[in-house]
Amino acid sequence: MDFLQIFILAVVQGVTEFLPISSSAHLILVPVFTSWEDQGLAFDIAIHVGTLVAVVAYFRRDLTQMSVDWGRSLLTRKTTPSSRLAWGILIGTIPVGLAGLFFKGFIETHLRSPALIGVGLIGFGLLLAWSDWRKRGERDEFSLTWAGILFIGCAQALALFPGTSRSGITITAALLLGLSREGASRFSFLLSIPVIFLAGALQTYQLMRLPEGTDWTAMLIGAVIAGVSAFLCIHYFLAFIKRIGMQPFVVYRVALGIILIILFAGGLAGQRPV
Repeated sequence: MDFLQIFILAVVQGVTEFLPISSSAHLILVPVFTSWEDQGLAFDIAIHVGTLVAVVAYFRRDLTQMSVDWGRSLLTRKTTPSSRLAWGILIGTIPVGLAGLFFKGFIETHLRSPALIGVGLIGFGLLLAWSDWRKRGERDEFSLTWAGILFIGCAQALALFPGTSRSGITITAALLLGLSREGASRFSFLLSIPVIFLAGALQTYQLMRLPEGTDWTAMLIGAVIAGVSAFLCIHYFLAFIKRIGMQPFVVYRVALGIILIILFAGGLAGQRPV
């Protein structure tokens, strides 16, 4: 890959991983609209590692407190808000792990056409708009019940379908439960940590079974660019979300979805996209 391809793919991953617009959809669409060959598994791992480092770095103080309190809860069986949130993130990861185990292969084979991505962008985008408009409350992430955490975790499993958006569907579910925009976004970002880690571990295992060599320079550059762009994305998203709301992202999703359906309508019928 040349630097332009590395830069664009890394920025796309870094920004769209945490915005409610579907990172998987955009990474699928980049080679559709360009002449670039697939970037390969190793590069996918690198840019995912970059976004993982970014979210861990951004929430480092919260994660440190959560880890300490979680460890104490194992010994004393007494919970604090931070330890409870840590348990919630672990529990909320279970549904997507099970869904990925049973359905990931089928989804990657049959549900990656641009037209179907367009349908997902529109449908789940409108659901995000409705939840932000009608159901949003003022609660924070620490107020979630166990049932609410499982609800968000099950919603996260829907993100396996390209076009859904992991952050988008988890923020939607949290808003439906009455969380504020900030609380919903913070929980969504924290919930991404084990998911990105597990996805990276699985991809690493698959990479180890491949015979070809690895372009370590491209991986390093991609990881750094993805990490920096992801960190900035998290910072500015949380800083401005209360003022801008979710509607700009909904408008973008619907517009992109309509364009994809118009250009690749044959994919809705299971035909090969052109």
